[in-house]
Amino acid sequence: MSALKYELNNPFNLDDDTAYQAWREHKLEQYPERVEDLIVEIKNPHQLTGAESEALHARCLKTNMAIYAGPTGSDPDKAIPKSLGKQFGLTKLDCNMGADDDGITALKVVEGEWRGGYIPYTNRLIHWHTDGYYNTLEQQIRGLQLHCVSPAASGGENALLDHEIAYIHLRDSDPDYIRALMKPDAMTIPPNILDGKEIRPARSGPVFSVLEDGSLHMRYTARTRSIEWSPDPLTRSAIKTLEDFLGSSSPYIYLATLQPGQGLISNNVLHDRSGFNNDEKHTRQLYRLRYYQRITDT
Repeated sequence: MSALKYELNNPFNLDDDTAYQAWREHKLEQYPERVEDLIVEIKNPHQLTGAESEALHARCLKTNMAIYAGPTGSDPDKAIPKSLGKQFGLTKLDCNMGADDDGITALKVVEGEWRGGYIPYTNRLIHWHTDGYYNTLEQQIRGLQLHCVSPAASGGENALLDHEIAYIHLRDSDPDYIRALMKPDAMTIPPNILDGKEIRPARSGPVFSVLEDGSLHMRYTARTRSIEWSPDPLTRSAIKTLEDFLGSSSPYIYLATLQPGQGLISNNVLHDRSGFNNDEKHTRQLYRLRYYQRITDT
């Protein structure tokens, strides 16, 4: 049985502390201590070797993420990340508002059009979040891939945190924090209004939920303009505890600045982005691929 699937004794069941403690011990045992431990060198992203695939899968199974380092450099071919994602069972792309017709989003500074009003298309910092937290509950983003074509002259660093580690921190602090964050009204995303027109209605839902395969899913954003938290004191306390953890120097928080040909493949882990600066020779561009699926175990 996979370490991330529990059909009978689900560790995310708050009434089963025995299953939780067993899973927690296994989860934290030999957990990678450095971001370098997540990196796997690959020769061909279109056709991974058995050893490369196994190494990437092992890291994803343990930490819900891995970083591949390929030889493609600044090649802008979108088939590179798409082909690699397919080898991990990631095929159903979320064709969100900012994506191109192929469902892949080019993250770069954009001026003079509607994208310029959204932080991912600027050089400003982006606070902690999971992708697609505003999606409907039927179209949750379970897999996320970032592929670097070119980095900025300076900045553009991502902080990364396995959402299962965030869960452990909160449950160990107070199991009732998890109860509060699993309520269907824990978080509400206000409507998205563009040029006076509502392009997305307000949506409410839980922070943590357990998927049909028994795995843990998380929705979150630290942007205060983008969310309305339940007024329940327990929920507010839980969020404050999470914010403090995200702002800490925990060894579980990895820092990475992707280089050309490198990419993150993940089960939509928590992440942020520092502000950055471009120059004449360095213009930051990453491809973002959002999937409705999690990474397959094998």
